[in-house]
Amino acid sequence: MGIIGWIILGLFAGGIAKILLPGRDPGGLIGTTLIGVAGAFIGGWLSAKFLDRPIQNQFFDVATWGSAIAGSLVLLIGYRILFGNSRD
Repeated sequence: MGIIGWIILGLFAGGIAKILLPGRDPGGLIGTTLIGVAGAFIGGWLSAKFLDRPIQNQFFDVATWGSAIAGSLVLLIGYRILFGNSRD
């Protein structure tokens, strides 16, 4: 799966993470989307590096989607912890 595939996966993963973790985000829609893309990259890398799960070439792989969503959730939670009160 190429870089464009990972970006698209990240966009979907960021949207799913936002649905699973509702509320106001400091960065709004754009920030959440960028966090989703970064979470997809980080989740995929961590899955391949530490869980010995190679990154698949298929877009519709359950493990790839799970790691991308998990990475997005972790980054979104961390972002809210660090910058949560900036939109008050």
